[in-house]
Amino acid sequence: MKIFFLFTFSTFLLSAFEPAAAFAHYDKILTHSRIRARDQGPNVCALQQVMGTKKKYFSTCRNWYQQAICGKKATVLYECCPGYMKMDGTRGCPAVAPIDHVYGTLGIVGATSTQQYSDISRLREEIEGRGSFTFFAPSNEAWDQLDSEVHRNLVDNVNIELYNALHHHMLNKRMLTKDLKNGMTLVSMYNGQKLLINHYPNGVVTVNCARIIHGNQIATNGVVHVVDRVLSAVEYTIQDFIEAEEDLSSFRDSAITSGVMDILGRPGHYTLFVPTNEAFERLPRGVFERIKGDKVASEALVKFHILNTLQCSEAITGGAVYETLEGNTVEIGCDGESLTVNGVKMVKRKDIVTSNGVIHLIDQVLIPDSAKQVIELGGAQQTTFTDLVAQLGLASSLRPEGQYTLLAPLNGAFSDDTLRLDQRLLKTILQNHIIKVKVGLNELYNGQELETIGGKLLRVFVYRTSVCIENSCMVRGSKEGRNGFIHVFRQIINPAEKTLHEMLRNDKRFSTFLSLVKAADLDDVLSRPGQWTLFVPTNDAFKGLTDDDKDILIRDKNALRNILLYHLTQGVFIGSGFEPGVTNILKTIQGGKLYLKTVNDTLLVNELKSRESDLMATNGVIHVIDKLLYPAELPVGNDQLLTILKKLIKYIQIKFVRDSTFKEIPLTFYKINIIESNVQPIITKEDPSITQLTKLIEGEPEFKIVREGETITKVIHGEPIIKTYTKIIDGRPVEVTEKKVTEERIIQGPEIKYTRITAGAADNEEKLKKILEEGGAARRRTRLDRS
Repeated sequence: MKIFFLFTFSTFLLSAFEPAAAFAHYDKILTHSRIRARDQGPNVCALQQVMGTKKKYFSTCRNWYQQAICGKKATVLYECCPGYMKMDGTRGCPAVAPIDHVYGTLGIVGATSTQQYSDISRLREEIEGRGSFTFFAPSNEAWDQLDSEVHRNLVDNVNIELYNALHHHMLNKRMLTKDLKNGMTLVSMYNGQKLLINHYPNGVVTVNCARIIHGNQIATNGVVHVVDRVLSAVEYTIQDFIEAEEDLSSFRDSAITSGVMDILGRPGHYTLFVPTNEAFERLPRGVFERIKGDKVASEALVKFHILNTLQCSEAITGGAVYETLEGNTVEIGCDGESLTVNGVKMVKRKDIVTSNGVIHLIDQVLIPDSAKQVIELGGAQQTTFTDLVAQLGLASSLRPEGQYTLLAPLNGAFSDDTLRLDQRLLKTILQNHIIKVKVGLNELYNGQELETIGGKLLRVFVYRTSVCIENSCMVRGSKEGRNGFIHVFRQIINPAEKTLHEMLRNDKRFSTFLSLVKAADLDDVLSRPGQWTLFVPTNDAFKGLTDDDKDILIRDKNALRNILLYHLTQGVFIGSGFEPGVTNILKTIQGGKLYLKTVNDTLLVNELKSRESDLMATNGVIHVIDKLLYPAELPVGNDQLLTILKKLIKYIQIKFVRDSTFKEIPLTFYKINIIESNVQPIITKEDPSITQLTKLIEGEPEFKIVREGETITKVIHGEPIIKTYTKIIDGRPVEVTEKKVTEERIIQGPEIKYTRITAGAADNEEKLKKILEEGGAARRRTRLDRS
């Protein structure tokens, strides 16, 4: 009858606690273990045991499918789930273990050493009697692993030391694993000593960093949890420990001077990875002294070693990323019995439990990017760049108090030919990769210009999935240091030196195309400032074109312009800036569409391979092709022209519609720039059909004559640019603020002829004053800039 009552009572207790258990990580993991072992019979749990050790875990899905824990192979065990037991002749674990008082339950869970010590210390009577207790009972192996001197002192003084030590493992109320919340601090039954509870997402529950290896064994007067180590009293903070350890004096000095030491004395749940003095001595010469002398860098270094969560070694069964107090992250993992930080075994001593956290001693110093000089930010893939910067004397020019941005190409970007260049030329190339100011990735915008320490201006191009500077695009890996940013690039950056027209003129491969451009009166377009992408066919694209053919083509200027302007599009589009494998549709000046995509780092234009891409010009970019492009939807209505085009274009079928003509494309597709300023030029009439517009910018004023009557049909606004400077007018300094808004306007109407007049330097101020006097309070000007 008694056995039946105990069976029924224990079943009631288990079922009473079951609903809430579903909300605890430990119980969720235990449920998964039961599911994995369901083929073994009822109430069987699947565990993983690390090979070569006695460590067993109810595993997470990741550990289970990796068949490893902390990088070590784990075998699968099937055992009765906590609280259940086998019966002869039946599958699984269909019975519940008999319920007893806490003392008897210690024997049921196999904690016989703790049971024995409870007996000889006279704790037995208490834990057999009335009350409600939680006993965190060390396993037999935990007692065996205890320091021999500590163990001997406990056994030699059983009535006081051992009795108190066992009381330190107890609470005066029943608490199941579901009640043990992460970050909870409980008071033990010995002298009000604290017990720090951590309940991790992987199901591990720790008490002062001792892992519960068998939980929730219900007793009539409480519950027993078996833990894997003997708990010691915690009487000091992290700050107290650091101040007492001479081997930590270097870290202690940094913590004090940076003002971080006080944090480590406050209540909390911290994890400190603290480097020993030997670790600091291994740093490169001068690095620690520089950081220690910079309070901001010193604070960053100290905080980079502190987590705002308590991470016990027993809870770490795989790699995970944690945020430090400095703001960046570290990866904490394990390799067998060893803890790793950022993949490196560096922990010499682990799990020093304090009242406000846990300490792990490490033999390397963790230096965050925020404490490094910008040149120190280069990773393994940028060593060629950083080594060259040091070898050519540029590193010394990067002053600690300065602000810089390094544009670091990958090692593979430096060819043997580049590395064999004269050192003066190589130094110039590297100077083009160092920006005078500190610019983060989120501060870059399309059209921005960045000045290098060599005085070059580099243009920024922002696309849907990439950011490029001149011909080279970024890859992941930007970092911010104490005095600058480093951004990683695929290729060496080549700043533009010539216009599109100059590049065509200086390359014999493009002579035929350039002659057609001149015949179509388009060479001026390619000479002026602007933002263009030009697809240039080499002379090979015009093989078979006779002089007579060329004359026929040139005589039909509308046809020629349609063909040539199909090769030109507004905006600068870098080949490596396109998302790989995705078709990008660009509208040409002719009106047709180009279809671009990159495949295996090769740019395709209407499925034709670009033989050479990303040739940068001051007013755009050139992509070289070996075929003449033609809009497939554009019909030809002239037999002679059709014959000529068929000679040159064989990759598409050209439409023929007799007597169809090409549309006229007037040269009115240049940009119009609108400038707003608090000192405004005045619009004055010279005759009924001519308007004079003046722009006022820093330097010489420029006058242009344009005819009235244009009709604006489309306006596309660009990024506003704010510029402030001081101008001397009538002997008085006047602060001028300009807001420049770029607009692309497509204008209908006849081609506009214009005259450009540039005023001489000697009478600039007199003319400017005269215009201002005549204009009074006018507040707006418009500049027509054919560029």
